[in-house]
Amino acid sequence: MNKHILVVAQYFYPEQFRINDICEEWVKRGYKVTVLTGIPNYPQGKYYKGYGLFRKRRENHKGIDIRRIPLVPRGKSSFMLILNYLSFVISGFFFSKLTRLHADHVFIYEVSPMTQALPGIWFARRRNIPCTLYVTDLWPENVEIAGGIRNNYVLHLIGKMVDYIYRNCDLILTSSRSFVEKIAERSVCKQKLEYWPHYAEDFYKQMPKASAKDNLIPQDGRFNILFAGNIGFAQGLEILPETAQILKQRRCNSVRFNLVGDGRAKANLIEQVKRNDVEEFFNFVEKQPATRIPFLMSACDTALICLTRSTVFELTLPSKTQSCLACGTPIIVSADGEICSVIKEAGAGLCSPAGDPEELASIILEMSNLPKEKLHEMGRRALDYYEKNFDKNRLLDRMDDLLRQQKGDFTHV
Repeated sequence: MNKHILVVAQYFYPEQFRINDICEEWVKRGYKVTVLTGIPNYPQGKYYKGYGLFRKRRENHKGIDIRRIPLVPRGKSSFMLILNYLSFVISGFFFSKLTRLHADHVFIYEVSPMTQALPGIWFARRRNIPCTLYVTDLWPENVEIAGGIRNNYVLHLIGKMVDYIYRNCDLILTSSRSFVEKIAERSVCKQKLEYWPHYAEDFYKQMPKASAKDNLIPQDGRFNILFAGNIGFAQGLEILPETAQILKQRRCNSVRFNLVGDGRAKANLIEQVKRNDVEEFFNFVEKQPATRIPFLMSACDTALICLTRSTVFELTLPSKTQSCLACGTPIIVSADGEICSVIKEAGAGLCSPAGDPEELASIILEMSNLPKEKLHEMGRRALDYYEKNFDKNRLLDRMDDLLRQQKGDFTHV
């Protein structure tokens, strides 16, 4: 009989997160996979078309049994976001207590909020089965720094919740090397901590320039920079209008920022661009299917990875990194810490400190003036580094081993 994994992930297909591909690969490897998730609403903040409280609450996607519990859509305000987080926990509590579902293992895919881990832990405790937590956002640090919460009492309560979650997981995987040490500081046994980085889905691959004919990215000889993904406040994209203004002052009008995606900070960013009178430097494109991103990358000269300045983001390796590396794309980074270490080690691009428009403008100018052969060399190094460090099959084999080693004789068929 195939072993059964219950995956708890507040965001899942058709929302675009790496857990979608992990679940598909588990099905191919012989696991039975059930996903407990919410009604899709990320990042737009409203339910996706065709989904709702009484529509498509249960579906099968590529052999994955998806069960959607009620939650409040995240909207555009902090108040709605809090309701979104809490509603998933409340619905998850009733699911964990009332469901007749049986599983052999719980796997929690933690991107913010970490509160989503609670229903998974409650279910695992009720069934007395192993529980694995995959940490991609560090709490409570993320709440304090990125969320702007400074109330010590609130942070203390969140810290207590985080300690409860760590204590009740048998295995804790992290998407960043730096997270291992940081989590261990919370009196978590290092023996149950392991670095397990993201990989990129198979469709992220280097595309020939001949395939770059895409009317979403103008091909007019300008130096095209691509940012694709969530346009939120954590991404720190508010420095781009100021960066464009500096480029304008330096009479470098040949640069274009192509921003593909949606998110809570997009409207503010568009307003900033207009206010700074730099609209000619920007091309805003609506959210695209993930499968189109490699084609958009091939239509651009370089990709941009941007994070706001914070001590927690210094420890973070965003999954966008693997996507860019796998596409063999030269990379411009506006961030601090681990992401810069990776790009420098790979020799795959140029880095500037987070939140520093002057330095960002300088490395953009430097990159745009490089010979084509140098850009191609950066792209080749990016792909080489990806294949050596983030190979999908090797990482999934390691995951099999880790799950097998836990109590409950968990082995896949």
